[in-house]
Amino acid sequence: MEKLFLLGFLGAVIALAFAMLQRHRVLSVSEGNERMKKIAEAIRAGANAYLKQQYTTVFKVFAVVFVLLLVIAFGSGGKMLSKVTPFAFLTGGIFSMLAGFIGMKIATSANARTAQAASESLNRGLRVAFSSGSVMGFSVVGLGMLDITMWFFILRYGLGMTEPTQIGSIMVMNGMGASFMALFARVGGGIYTKAADVGADLVGKVEAGIPEDDPRNPATIADNVGDNVGDVAGMGADLYESYVGSILATFSLGAIAGFGFRGMLLPLLLGVCGIICSILGSFLVRTKENASQEALLKSLRTGTYTAAILAAVLAAPLTYFTIGSWGVYISILSGLLGGCVIGYFTEYYTSDTYKPTQRLAAASETGSATIIIAGLSLGLRSTMISILIVAVAVLVSFFAAGGMQSFNCGLYGIGIAGVGMLSTLGITLATDAYGPVADNAGGIAQMADLPEEVRERTDALDSLGNTTAATGKGFAIGSASLTALALLVSYVDIVQSKTEEVLDLSLTNPLMLVGLFIGALLTFLFSSLTMDAVQKAAQSIVMEVRRQFREIAGILDYQADPEYARCVALCTKGALHEMIAPALIAIIVPLITGLLLGPVGVVGMLGGVSVSGFALAVFMSNAGGAWDNAKKYIESGHHGGKGSEQHKAAVVGDTVGDPLKDTAGPSLNILIKLCSTVSIVFSGLILYFNLVNLL
Repeated sequence: MEKLFLLGFLGAVIALAFAMLQRHRVLSVSEGNERMKKIAEAIRAGANAYLKQQYTTVFKVFAVVFVLLLVIAFGSGGKMLSKVTPFAFLTGGIFSMLAGFIGMKIATSANARTAQAASESLNRGLRVAFSSGSVMGFSVVGLGMLDITMWFFILRYGLGMTEPTQIGSIMVMNGMGASFMALFARVGGGIYTKAADVGADLVGKVEAGIPEDDPRNPATIADNVGDNVGDVAGMGADLYESYVGSILATFSLGAIAGFGFRGMLLPLLLGVCGIICSILGSFLVRTKENASQEALLKSLRTGTYTAAILAAVLAAPLTYFTIGSWGVYISILSGLLGGCVIGYFTEYYTSDTYKPTQRLAAASETGSATIIIAGLSLGLRSTMISILIVAVAVLVSFFAAGGMQSFNCGLYGIGIAGVGMLSTLGITLATDAYGPVADNAGGIAQMADLPEEVRERTDALDSLGNTTAATGKGFAIGSASLTALALLVSYVDIVQSKTEEVLDLSLTNPLMLVGLFIGALLTFLFSSLTMDAVQKAAQSIVMEVRRQFREIAGILDYQADPEYARCVALCTKGALHEMIAPALIAIIVPLITGLLLGPVGVVGMLGGVSVSGFALAVFMSNAGGAWDNAKKYIESGHHGGKGSEQHKAAVVGDTVGDPLKDTAGPSLNILIKLCSTVSIVFSGLILYFNLVNLL
């Protein structure tokens, strides 16, 4: 049975080979005229410079944590922490970084090519942008599959471990490095992109009255750089972490449930199956000229839904072959279906083809305040559907997998539902990652003064990208909630195996209750820090853009060039400085909670951060996405159109929503899982050294 894990390597090769094929397809397209090439090169240079400095900063933090893990592992003789965990921490971080870096490199190569392709036809622009997204989507799942399979064979054959429970408990700790890197990438990139976006919009659109991506705006290049370092590199690292985390958590639960290596093999086979189905679905993404937003959405839906249906069909024989349980298959279906339904309702609340966003745009008729109030209301209301879907998926997967007969089997069902939800991540992420490329293409079309019809096509693709980005975030957040539950159970089991005492996890236990409050507090504190970071960094951009408009004569008359590099440098400095505090509290709070309240307090904290973080992330993502598309809806000619008072109100609403949907919101799902993996990794330390034991 263990030899079948070699199929993980096969899945990795297929995914990475397809990513290389898509990369070749993108690079075969012309970058356009010299002006377009020059703009694209400036964006590439800014993105590369930022990532170089970010990785340098993160490397220092990684080095400190790596040494700390080495001291705990080797100082305790492996009793508090496995001796392989420090090295798995490094590989997880490196692979997570690679996933984001590969996505950013292809995105900065595809932006001008998408603009050039859009000058030929809408379908050509869609195909180039989507192929670019496919490079990152399949790189993420390919690298994830490679990392997981590699470590399984190291533990099973390199170190000679034969017990599935031992391998499962060690491998679940391996996700910490990926989560750690993902949080830095998401937070840092999110701060950068939204600082540039807010600064460019407030001064350029609202104060100066010039169009979006106008070359006269000093923050334009920084804004386009931000799309790549935040929405591509950050998102790639984020979803790599989600993908790997869901499979590793299910590895541990499969061993606990008594399925042995068969329970570990099934999530791996589902991942390989999902890669193949995603490749098949990607060939169906195409559209016709002058297609409406509804037709463009249908095109992407055709690809993603086809992949999901194929995965659902193929999962049946895979499940029967490995587990021999149709109940587990129903659990997988609940995850797949739940992901698709979450995606649909996220689309419903954020796309301007549906009533909620259209009503939000209408609120601009009475000014900025009313559109902000309406957006908050929409975001809060939208959480209901996502939470209910996840709740139903949890119950169905638990009972279908045999939770009434065996509690641990039911928990395995919940874990495998999360894997099912992310099994077709290759194409789901491709539809998400294509959006920033289309956004950049629109900016290049504007700055290079391409014909109006080209900008109309790139605007259509960009608007679609806003919806798919919101859908992708909803998908990631939904899967994070299932994975977090699986990790929580793994934590309890690992702690319970190290102590003879039964943990009192009742809500009446003060330690549990205080832990719940700390977990809920953490999500609000984290969101506050990330949004404050955007505000501080954006303020510096606003002041710089105003200075240039004031001091550099002739910018607004095209007689002088803005100092683009100044804004890029300010965004880089602000993002790198401000990302440290929110990233570190994800490690510090679980540790302090454990040292003060013991393992029971940690369980409460993990429950609190999971529930409050899930609801808050959905609210932020959907509200921000709806504000963005309400602005696009007005720009398309509704409610006064571009330059109207309604448009200015919508720009303010979009500006408020930017840090919600692209910084704080998507970072929360990483926070949820990082808290869990940190708690698992340091469970031995917390168990032996906590204030409750001393008292």
